[in-house]
Amino acid sequence: MSQHTGHGPHASTAPSHHHGAAHAGHHHGHGHQQDAGDIDWDVMGPVLELEAEISRPQYEQAARWIAGLPEAPKVRRILDIGSGPGLITCLLAEVFPDAEAVAVDGTPALLERARDHAERLGLGDRFRTHHADLEDGLDGLGEADLIWAGNSLHHVGDQRAVLAGFAGLLRPGGVVALAEGGLQPRRLPRDLGFGRPGLEARLEAIHVDRFEEMRAALPGSRRETEDWSALLAAVGLTPQGVRSFLLDLPAPLDDRAREYVTVEFARRREMFRDELPAEDAAALDRLLDPEDPAGLRLRPDVFLLSARTVHLGRRG
Repeated sequence: MSQHTGHGPHASTAPSHHHGAAHAGHHHGHGHQQDAGDIDWDVMGPVLELEAEISRPQYEQAARWIAGLPEAPKVRRILDIGSGPGLITCLLAEVFPDAEAVAVDGTPALLERARDHAERLGLGDRFRTHHADLEDGLDGLGEADLIWAGNSLHHVGDQRAVLAGFAGLLRPGGVVALAEGGLQPRRLPRDLGFGRPGLEARLEAIHVDRFEEMRAALPGSRRETEDWSALLAAVGLTPQGVRSFLLDLPAPLDDRAREYVTVEFARRREMFRDELPAEDAAALDRLLDPEDPAGLRLRPDVFLLSARTVHLGRRG
């Protein structure tokens, strides 16, 4: 159970806060699944951290929106479900300075990175980690005033049951924040100047099919209409609003954002290799060529535009 990234882009192929083991194997690109034990976290950890770093403006806007609600709870304890390397957990701790923040993830190596990050920020006295997988239940997590689930709920078969479990952990007035949905990122013009126009749209279509395969393969998978406000109400919470937060990094990108985009496309090239038409595979190879003037590292028109949607439910 991790997000990417997850907390990571809601609908990208990179692992996200999003985060962690689940996302590294089939996060929002949900490609060839990997067992968490097969992943080199010394390599994947920095990728997840880069994603959270680039996406920070969206998460910060979302957290400050929650903090500023007229009926905002007094946040004394936060559970970040699927925390990955903990950058978003630390952000939540910064926005809610009186709260203990708990990073919850199923990958010990990522929780270690989370602890290290919290120590570097001076948050160690208010920061905890908890090793758990959503699939195994919520025992031992304790009560919370804010439960943040960033792109982690869709990695469990019975989302309604897990959401009901979240509701049961909330103190009176507490809030569940679900980061689910939004808009797929865009990074390139429709016509690259080579290959068939519309490459990103075709990659998104592959992603949609892969995501559905991932959902269908989960133990106890149950289909739900993705009306998250209705689902929050169904488990006894009062919907408190929905907002989307924009990440708009225009061209030309700085080096960190360009690196992130390059990593994203490299993962697509690998994970979608069996579905890619030859022409699209060749276009991706050219985009990933560091020496090609039309590649991602050198072309001036690479940008990053996405929207992340957060749904709130409050316990009465």
